[in-house]
Amino acid sequence: MSQTAPARSPETRRRLARPLFIGNEIYRRSNFGQKHPLSVPRVPATIDLCRAMGWLPDNAYIESAAASPAEIVRFHAPEYLQALRRGERSNELTAEERERYNLGRLENPIHDTMYSRPATSAGAVLAGAEMLGSVDSGVVYSPAGGTHHGRPDRASGFCYFNDLALGMLRLKDLGFTRILYLDFDAHHGDGVQDAFAGDPGVFTLSIHEERRWPFTGGEDDCEGGTACNIPVPRGLRDSEFDLIIDEIVMPIGRRYGAEVLVLQCGADALADDPLSRMELSNGAIWRAVARVSGLAPRMLVTGGGGYNPWSVARCWSGVWATLNEIRIPDVPTDAAQSVLRGLEWNRAGGKNPPSHWFDSIADLPGNGAVRAPVQALVERIHETHVKN
Repeated sequence: MSQTAPARSPETRRRLARPLFIGNEIYRRSNFGQKHPLSVPRVPATIDLCRAMGWLPDNAYIESAAASPAEIVRFHAPEYLQALRRGERSNELTAEERERYNLGRLENPIHDTMYSRPATSAGAVLAGAEMLGSVDSGVVYSPAGGTHHGRPDRASGFCYFNDLALGMLRLKDLGFTRILYLDFDAHHGDGVQDAFAGDPGVFTLSIHEERRWPFTGGEDDCEGGTACNIPVPRGLRDSEFDLIIDEIVMPIGRRYGAEVLVLQCGADALADDPLSRMELSNGAIWRAVARVSGLAPRMLVTGGGGYNPWSVARCWSGVWATLNEIRIPDVPTDAAQSVLRGLEWNRAGGKNPPSHWFDSIADLPGNGAVRAPVQALVERIHETHVKN
């Protein structure tokens, strides 16, 4: 049963003393298979890099527990959950189960943490929601979260559970009635949008590459006024992303007046990522994180897509620095450079990586003026969602 978050007098107002980082060691041993895009050390590399930079003290780090089956079935079908558990135990599922739950294919393979890994990321997001439910302001960061494609009864797009939907349902159960969901992933956040379509207590806004899987999130897809989709053309530049944040995201966010901001920081919109054709630098993501952090007193930040281990670790560690208002230096520490030099990637880009993947946290800034199609897109969406 939902309960209303109690009002607090100024004397009893509480805030998290500092941003909190939620992680788990399961991501060091979880493996989707040699050829799977997610079989790169994204979360461990982010944790190690943050520590090597001196940004992650022990009192800011929390080891998350896995979500319980009772918590998972708040959104997911019990029989689907059981299929995942069987697949993890036996490394096999029947042909009927594979077809029914979209499992055992290249996209969503059967592997030995196919239940426990997503249950752990769900547990982290749920823990973050609980923390924010007990304070008036604060920031929680779970880079392992952000599985925005997961469906109630099947896997989709590398996402076995939808930890974001579970976390946002928990926030609603805690009494929050205005949740703003922002999605920076190169792929449309279809699973989250569909989970809350038509719900006036949740507004979803997704910036993603047009004509890219899952081929949803068109400009006219508004879900009765509870969603805004910004499908951008290939080659999105920093200046164009900045414009979208300033002209669309910020006005919508200010008008909505959210109690909680849930931000999915997928890193696959970066120029060095192999699964999109967007051209952002990580600096554009960090500027956006800094800008939107004022849209709500509570902020739950997750990772998402991102398939180049160097670009993901550097981006997500910079997100953590941004949330802590830490200036990112031009040159990483020797320990941080060692972390970056220790990464491996079995794609062509990993065979001869450029030097800036090792000797800088920040990407070179993206260049180029705003192109006419992006300007026109911003003007149309501004007319539809900001003026009206």
